[in-house]
Amino acid sequence: MKWITGGLEAFFAIPVLGGIIILGTSWAPLGIMLALHIVTLIFAARDFTSKTGSIFGIVTSVVGVVPFLGFIMHVVTAVILLLDASRSTAEEKTV
Repeated sequence: MKWITGGLEAFFAIPVLGGIIILGTSWAPLGIMLALHIVTLIFAARDFTSKTGSIFGIVTSVVGVVPFLGFIMHVVTAVILLLDASRSTAEEKTV
């Protein structure tokens, strides 16, 4: 789930394209992402893995309606989630 949410956050961080999609759908992707981040947070809590990316994602979904702040938060959240997902994948391979 972290790979999926991280990839979607990175997609929405594309300056013009992400903004057009979010604005063109009346911010519906932010609601969908909020739900996905909550589900990811539940999975992370269940598996005792890092919850930081999911928490950032929830905050991003809430403040994402502010144009430039939303862009910055999408970038930060994407980086955190993708790094966290890669760490989790590396740990699974060593076990």
